[in-house]
Amino acid sequence: MFDPHRANLRYGIASGRCLGVAWLAMGSVAMVEIVARSRPDAIVLDLQHGLWDRRELEAAIGLVPPEIPVLVRTAENTAFAIGTALDAGAEGVIVPLVETAKQARKAVAFAKYPPHGERSGGGLRPLADFAGYVAGSDKIVVMVMIETAKGVANAAEIAAVDGVDMVFIGTGDLALSIGTFPAMHHDHSVACAQVHQACKAAWTPCGVFTPNLDMAKMRRAQGYRMVVTGSDMDVVSRGFNQASTGFAAAPSPSVEIAPAPARTRIGS
Repeated sequence: MFDPHRANLRYGIASGRCLGVAWLAMGSVAMVEIVARSRPDAIVLDLQHGLWDRRELEAAIGLVPPEIPVLVRTAENTAFAIGTALDAGAEGVIVPLVETAKQARKAVAFAKYPPHGERSGGGLRPLADFAGYVAGSDKIVVMVMIETAKGVANAAEIAAVDGVDMVFIGTGDLALSIGTFPAMHHDHSVACAQVHQACKAAWTPCGVFTPNLDMAKMRRAQGYRMVVTGSDMDVVSRGFNQASTGFAAAPSPSVEIAPAPARTRIGS
């Protein structure tokens, strides 16, 4: 949960290293507790495509220790969606489907209080010490997602927006947008590289969604600053698939079935 007296996520980004995050969409508070024990660099709760409701979001963020930042991928780029995530105690937001610098500026404004933005004051957690929360709210991180062909074309302008702390590439939607899905061949790689280069020119860190650990390692080697080391859907489904297939493939011991005992006839 965000502590306005600390800036773990902002410090992590400023360190220059690549952050490995856990991406959670299943809406399970118990899963968040388990993942937090693995000590990822950050936890992302996905409200755009995930199963989280407001009470579960509040509970999940509350049980994560403050040294592990929690980011929320908001459902949309609106004041309500971004305010809801931050009021619940998130240390930052990842705003989806940003295609222009104007949309990026809106995302920043929705995350900041006046006079720097349009965020409304409220929420159970901020109001516990609202003066202290507002004073430390400059530590909140705003990330915007580029995941369409239009966003790629405007990447330089988006990355240059004041207040955007990171640009994060949504690789799946990008593949759909540029027509390479389900493959992510040369055109997809070129589009990702174009966004990455635009971010470098603007001195804005660039992250990218990675579907598995091998891809996360590869993207880290390419200089991306945030990757997904594991998602709850992938880890759970892969684990159960391995268990089921491993059990089915193992040789079964021969079992001798004892004959049924003879029945004794009573009476004649």
